[in-house]
Amino acid sequence: MHEYELQRLRTSDLIRRADHERLVREAARARRAARHQANTDTAEHESHSRLFRRPRSARTA
Repeated sequence: MHEYELQRLRTSDLIRRADHERLVREAARARRAARHQANTDTAEHESHSRLFRRPRSARTA
């Protein structure tokens, strides 16, 4: 009976750890997606603006 209880404790601990790892990965994925969306929005805005474009000059020899 003692071994059975230890196995149940190990199993529940592994399940808790797996849930925590899953939450951490989901949070990181959400932060990455938010950064990507913010960069995409900014890039679209700047791509239509001539203020941020570098002036082109001829190459010198």
